Amino acid sequence: MASKRLSQTALRPLLTSTPRTTLPTTALPSARRAISAYGYEQAKALTFTQYGDPPAVLSLHTHSISPAHSNLLTLRFLASPINPADINQIQGVYPSKPTFTTALSTPSPIAVAGNEGVAEVISVGDKVKGFARGDWVIMKAPSFGTWRTHAQTTADALVRLENRDGITAVQAGTVSINPCTAYRMLSDFVKVGEGEWFVQNGANSGVGRAAIQLGRSWGLKSINVVRDRPEGVEELKRELQELGATVVVTEKELMAREFRERVKEWTNGGREEVRLGLNCVGGEAATAMAKILAPHAHFVTYGAMSKKPLMLPASLLIFKDIHFDGFWVSKWAEWHPEEKKKTVDHVLELTRRGEFKDMPFEQVPWEWETPESKLIGAVKGTLEGFRKGKGVFVFKNT
Repeated sequence: MASKRLSQTALRPLLTSTPRTTLPTTALPSARRAISAYGYEQAKALTFTQYGDPPAVLSLHTHSISPAHSNLLTLRFLASPINPADINQIQGVYPSKPTFTTALSTPSPIAVAGNEGVAEVISVGDKVKGFARGDWVIMKAPSFGTWRTHAQTTADALVRLENRDGITAVQAGTVSINPCTAYRMLSDFVKVGEGEWFVQNGANSGVGRAAIQLGRSWGLKSINVVRDRPEGVEELKRELQELGATVVVTEKELMAREFRERVKEWTNGGREEVRLGLNCVGGEAATAMAKILAPHAHFVTYGAMSKKPLMLPASLLIFKDIHFDGFWVSKWAEWHPEEKKKTVDHVLELTRRGEFKDMPFEQVPWEWETPESKLIGAVKGTLEGFRKGKGVFVFKNT
């Protein structure tokens, strides 16, 4: 369904800025390597030849990129996050598959890992329209391969950021998946009005934090569920409440017998309905979350972190008429490219105004001399335990 909020967003004039030919001083690398005498750009990429455990199958590949010509653009990456979907894709269990190719000067086909990121256009062919040297771009679709220093592609694979003023490379490089997922789920399934409630699990994730902040910006109230952990639970609750969460609870609290009574207390005796649920976990905790929804609510699943199935009592469908939906932002973006661009522009404008903050991230500097072991180690760290923040490759002197 069309969203009133997005309609209002779509009516605002697009913010524009004159394309720059140089990066802001704060974003300049300490020193750029010289391009070869023939204009070839040297590039490195984290690649794999077969699916498997990332530490076992990833390797750092060096290759050359010819000068941009005709309809080609050459990009230098600025920031690329390490998302769970990237790991799943390397493992071969993600629906979106990478492209295996010999175009990077290898005897056997290889694929470049990474689905999200921001890059700077450093040269364009004579037939390229709408892009110029110095523009910042994000990927229009997944499976581009963003864990690399440089790439060459055509304009139809890219979305140009109309206005990058006041935006860091990390903010631009992490806008197209998590914030867009939260934005669309809050907008497209049921109209949650100002002062009304939604509930979500995975509230500490990138999508969860984005939903909290967007909800606050739109006047929504939220019940947010986080995993139990050995320490730091109260600190995490305070952190999410500072972002705009109305209530934060652990899965153990969610599963407690008295939880529904607590929900009534928060929602004015149940008169304020919880009309939307966002699920990225699955299992029993997700079922418990669905049980607090009001009749005719929507329960949207966009992940399955517990790797357990979603078990649904028939009463939720028959007597409460709750609608169970799925959402995959990659497919949505493929179907609605213009809406994706508007959503990205709106989130970046909220960021510019200080109404949307980055999720915590751990910067992984990638320079030309950075060893393979350090880069692969950062990917491996994504698979292990509780992290202080998302890992993001930040490209320096490449």
